[in-house]
Amino acid sequence: MSQAGGPSLPRTVWVLGFVSLLMDLSSEIYHSLLPVFITTALGLPVVALGAIDGIAEATASFAKLVSGGLSDRSRKRKPWVLLGYGMAALSKPLFPLANGAIPLAAARFIDRIGKGIRGSPRDAMIADETPPEMRGRAFGLRQALDTVGALLAPIIAMALMFALSNNVRAVFWIAVIPAALSALLVLEAVQETAPLTPMEQRRPLFRGFRDLSKGTRRLLAVGFLFMLARFSESFLILRGLDLGLSPALSPLALVLFNLGFLALAYPAGALSDRISPRSVLMAGMAVLIAGDLVLASDWGLAGLTLGVVMWGAHMAMTQGIFARMIADSAPEHLRATSFGAFYFVTGIATLLASLGAGWLWDREGATATFATGAGVAAVALAMLALLPEDSPSLQKGEFTE
Repeated sequence: MSQAGGPSLPRTVWVLGFVSLLMDLSSEIYHSLLPVFITTALGLPVVALGAIDGIAEATASFAKLVSGGLSDRSRKRKPWVLLGYGMAALSKPLFPLANGAIPLAAARFIDRIGKGIRGSPRDAMIADETPPEMRGRAFGLRQALDTVGALLAPIIAMALMFALSNNVRAVFWIAVIPAALSALLVLEAVQETAPLTPMEQRRPLFRGFRDLSKGTRRLLAVGFLFMLARFSESFLILRGLDLGLSPALSPLALVLFNLGFLALAYPAGALSDRISPRSVLMAGMAVLIAGDLVLASDWGLAGLTLGVVMWGAHMAMTQGIFARMIADSAPEHLRATSFGAFYFVTGIATLLASLGAGWLWDREGATATFATGAGVAAVALAMLALLPEDSPSLQKGEFTE
């Protein structure tokens, strides 16, 4: 993908995109079936789903903070990316072996630790390899390829469930294959070509958020508040079950979600190279508010379809945009650290959001859960709108390189 007359994206961006595709294909097969597995096969309450998802994602976010600092300190990206994808691949066989909440949580924990280790160095590598004026396209492409895997996963999960007579554990074993291929692709095809700061110019390991640029700290504040409204996509599956989808068809909710995500991931990233990234981010927040309000209403499967697609669209207009804004606001010597700090802060918010959504769902139901999400997202949108636009992270065409 390239803009007319513009340069092509670096090879490393494409390779990392296909690595993400394969790993997400594997991970989302598990993710699409976990709500049914937890609430039906294991007989656990919805709050357990929220706790497992939230704790797993918060763990990944802490690992991103640590691996980001270590990557900047070592001036290496690939070893950390390989370690992260390798751990995730090795965790996959633990899912079909799980026979209770604790073993399942342990498998999810190891998987998310791997995700955390690879996340910050991988995104820093994309920023290292890509000229500033192309970063929106680069992060948009990686998100788009990642979403291809996420889109295919629930379709494959449903097909395998039908073919294997709803044997979830057998499906989980098959999902090990693309994860192993993902780690192998990192080992054989990912190359670091961008020169990094010489060793004698390195700064000490991350000492606290004051080390970060002012623009990055602002993005951390906005991201934390926004992610309080962004509970796990598992609640979209539960809403589908609530509105009449059978357990075997419940992964359709993730198919719709990823269709919305895939349709806009690259266009939103490319648009952020041409206009203010903040404008794209604000539009994405507004789409989430609208999607939550639709899902809070009892409009049947038509409302489910519209609301879930809007959830996917909002992800396309926020995830990659946050990433390119962090890359723009961070100095080169703290790039992976800045990504790690952002993912750590938003991961804590994700934990709180998933726990809160599970508690609220059990007490008040789906309507209250999605309506509350819309309200929190509206506060985050107002906060972003009020921020002064004097930081490179909030403007088009000004970078800290």
